[in-house]
Amino acid sequence: MKTYTYSICHPDKKEIEYKKEILSPKNVLEIAKNYPWMERLKFVESLGKESVYYNPSLDFTCIQDGRSFCLTSDYNKEEVLEFSLWYNRPKNVKILFGLLGRREKMVLDEVWSIDFQTSLQHLQYFVDEEYEKIESLFMSS
Repeated sequence: MKTYTYSICHPDKKEIEYKKEILSPKNVLEIAKNYPWMERLKFVESLGKESVYYNPSLDFTCIQDGRSFCLTSDYNKEEVLEFSLWYNRPKNVKILFGLLGRREKMVLDEVWSIDFQTSLQHLQYFVDEEYEKIESLFMSS
């Protein structure tokens, strides 16, 4: 079973909080489900623009392979909770337009305007190692 660490971006703090605890896949999902997303977004609204460093975010990193999955919250136009998802994973890329072959490097993809349930479903895919399902979200956007 893979294990994870995580970090939190607090709206009012310049420094990212890196948690030391080691998480199981179940812990990852519980933290994301129970995080006070709406409360943190309301807190952002109470701050002046110059005092906001980040939107509320949780970033989960697999200890074994370095892949990470981040949920960043915001409101849409109707003031409904939505997320941008950030997925960092190894990918084969061409070197010098393919002239020097390919090599594996970490690549970060992002997708915006995802509802809470879909975000949690993709986090579930992440901890279940169903990476092709996550990548399909990024291909369709």
